[in-house]
Amino acid sequence: MSANGGTKAIIAALLANVGIAITKFIAFLLTSSSSMLAESIHSVADSGNQALLLLGGKRAKRAATPEHPFGYGRERYIYAFIVSIVLFSLGGLFALYEAWHKAADPHPITSWQWVPVAVLLAAIVMEGFSFRTAIKESNHTRGSQSWVNFIRRAKAPELPVVLLEDFGALVGLVLALFGVGMTLITGNGMWDAAGTAMIGVLLVIIAIVLAIETKSLLLGEGADPGDLATIERAVTDGPEVERIIHMKTLYLGPEELMVAAKIGVPAWESAEELARGINAVEARIRAAVPIARVIYLEPDIYSVAAERAGTGTAAPTAAAPASAGSSEVAGRAGG
Repeated sequence: MSANGGTKAIIAALLANVGIAITKFIAFLLTSSSSMLAESIHSVADSGNQALLLLGGKRAKRAATPEHPFGYGRERYIYAFIVSIVLFSLGGLFALYEAWHKAADPHPITSWQWVPVAVLLAAIVMEGFSFRTAIKESNHTRGSQSWVNFIRRAKAPELPVVLLEDFGALVGLVLALFGVGMTLITGNGMWDAAGTAMIGVLLVIIAIVLAIETKSLLLGEGADPGDLATIERAVTDGPEVERIIHMKTLYLGPEELMVAAKIGVPAWESAEELARGINAVEARIRAAVPIARVIYLEPDIYSVAAERAGTGTAAPTAAAPASAGSSEVAGRAGG
């Protein structure tokens, strides 16, 4: 993800949600509509979430330290996970509580009846602008992926979070408009409670989706199949490497990939030649996948017998494991 693109989408969403939260809360004070209160808290939660994403992005740029030698890039995942918790608790659970409270004492909207409708329509326009910005910025990196795959596979959490929040906000506004509209038409406050409950369920579902996706990033994800194949070609596309014995990748942050591999190399005549060969392989990897910034290559002599044994090492150069039998023989010989 382009960091600038993610920041632009976050700022657009933050500005929209602050304005929307203020207008919704004023409408709630005038009408006592539970849907308006639920939507007000929803927008406040979204505004706080965008501030958390900006804070996470800033903290992730800190330089590596001896305590954190790989830097702080994954801190962006932590703040994205906090966003899911805030959305679940402050947004979803509060809306469900307010729906229950409203259902226990339903009452129609008797004053300022035009206010909630006008506010919700204006909010849909502002939220639509934020959603359009998030879509536009996401398209720069989404490529040919479907939206579902983009949200599930994106390594940078900001754009998927903003996309889901804006989508949930737009659907929530429609639900609130439905609840308020039906309450105004029928004079029955249960419609307002129903709209609030649907908003709560929607936010809980979105929060759970966000938590699942960010949890996977926190646990550590490797390169996607396309980048993995590109790295493998870069490693073997030269005389320095005969084959890859095994390789692992890990995202240290949204824009930093670690590559660790044991490679089978020919029998070089000197350590200097081997070092030049390793450097050439590393240069090819970085040229092919620029985010592969941390690379560890362990040279070895490939052995078919070792591969069949599943040891992941090259038999001629690997230390033989000690066994009881060999120790006993050595003891007798020493005696």
